[in-house]
Amino acid sequence: MIKQIKLKDYILIDELCANFDNRLNIITGETGAGKSIILNAIDLVFSSRVSKDVIKTGCDKAIIEITLENTKHDLSKLFDKNGIDNWGSEIIITKEITQNAVRSRINGTLVNQELLKNLRTLFVDIHSQHQTYTFLQPQYHINLLDSYGKDDYGQILETYRGKYEKYLELNSLLDNAKNSANATESQIEFLKFQIDEIAQANIQGVNEDEELAQELEVLENAEKLKELTGSSYWAINGDDGSILEVLAKIKINISKAADFDNKLEDIQAQFLDVIENLKDVSSSLRDYSQNLDNDTQRLDEIQERLFIFDKLKRKYGGTLESVLKNFEDFNNELSTIEFSTQNVEKLEEEIKNIKQELQNLGTEISEHRRNYAQVLSVLIQDKLAVLELPKARFEIKITPKEISANGIDNVEFMISTNVSEDLKPLAKVASGGEISRVMLAIKSIFAQNDDIDTVIFDEIDTGISGKATQSVADEMVELSKSHQIIVITHQAIIASKSNKHFYVRKSQEDQTKVEVYVLTGDNKIKAIAELAGGTINEQSIEFAKSLLEI
Repeated sequence: MIKQIKLKDYILIDELCANFDNRLNIITGETGAGKSIILNAIDLVFSSRVSKDVIKTGCDKAIIEITLENTKHDLSKLFDKNGIDNWGSEIIITKEITQNAVRSRINGTLVNQELLKNLRTLFVDIHSQHQTYTFLQPQYHINLLDSYGKDDYGQILETYRGKYEKYLELNSLLDNAKNSANATESQIEFLKFQIDEIAQANIQGVNEDEELAQELEVLENAEKLKELTGSSYWAINGDDGSILEVLAKIKINISKAADFDNKLEDIQAQFLDVIENLKDVSSSLRDYSQNLDNDTQRLDEIQERLFIFDKLKRKYGGTLESVLKNFEDFNNELSTIEFSTQNVEKLEEEIKNIKQELQNLGTEISEHRRNYAQVLSVLIQDKLAVLELPKARFEIKITPKEISANGIDNVEFMISTNVSEDLKPLAKVASGGEISRVMLAIKSIFAQNDDIDTVIFDEIDTGISGKATQSVADEMVELSKSHQIIVITHQAIIASKSNKHFYVRKSQEDQTKVEVYVLTGDNKIKAIAELAGGTINEQSIEFAKSLLEI
């Protein structure tokens, strides 16, 4: 339910904080005083279209903040998905309207309009002369009917919906299978050619081309390498004047010097290591030079293989890694085609079977719906008679349709409020007074079965008087036992039933202002007296007290 609304610099309101009762809240005030401003603000919080005209003249922005109390819905997954802090039963929705932007937040987190739309369907119904949410929408009628019969066929409907999800999944798989299976023979042959072309190359790894290029570089320069490494060997380890021969003489000199000064022993040891390392280098150069072979056959093999690799890389992505990735993809695609061709018939058979199961379950659900539709039609029609629409006829119309998420039925509420008129869709009822009473009748019947907390009626008393007013007032009191009700009214009888009475006053001194007061005691008596008689006098005061049973 709506616990509180705060407005700042909104239309003609500087600042407002209104706390609502959890039962029947009545809003009254003189014509043109701005009674609908509060309800419009509630509507605006959940709406996608917001005009900057709601910003109070001379101000930079308008702010609407609504605090909801949630005791029925588990929103933890929805909030987690959207990064919203869970504050227990309290939900604060804020809408900030500036000249350039509109920002909506839930518990301080920026949210999109779709999320607010979802919350609206859970918490608020607004019924006015020009707005009727939820109940007038035919797509919601089937949910209302099913909520009323959930204890009877709710489990069957859940089973149906589970199978329908599977049905959609199988159809999606079939579409993919058919698309794959419909590949032409030439497409399949081309795939096979590509797979065979890459397979014949027998690529050993993503870096094989680099390794072969390095080996080719060696083979192409074998003679030069042999000359360079051989001459280096002889320079180090030759007969006359070699590096090792010179180092041997130096070693003798250092050894003699170390005999005189033992501080040179470390240098002597280091020098011996140098000689040993150089001998190792010399041996390695000798072995490399002796083993180096000008293998023309291997040279040709590498050149041919690199030519094949270059050709594949030009066709399949520039690197051996991409060539191998394409090879894997081509094999998967071919496997899918071959599998899909075999799988189409299997999927078609599964779909045929599950469709028949859905049809059987849908028929069973439809029978339950038709039974409940008859019962509810009578209950709502009787309730309309109580609300001074004795000639009204109401019918829940069920017509067949193709298998869908909710079964095989279209459900729509039909009504005629005049004897001479045929039944028409509920959304086409023209009279404001009639539609408000129809909404009230439907809401009363479904009160114990829906989860919406707050119902808002904007001037529900339009077009009614006398007994109809008393009936509407009594029905609202009854409905307020299970729902929070917020009502704008001009009728003293309805206003007298309030658990909380708000009075809207417009003043026009230096500037136009709208202020809202909570009425109690004598102030409430005077407000109802004014509604009843137009003026406050002894007779209207006494009448107001009689309505309030004071």
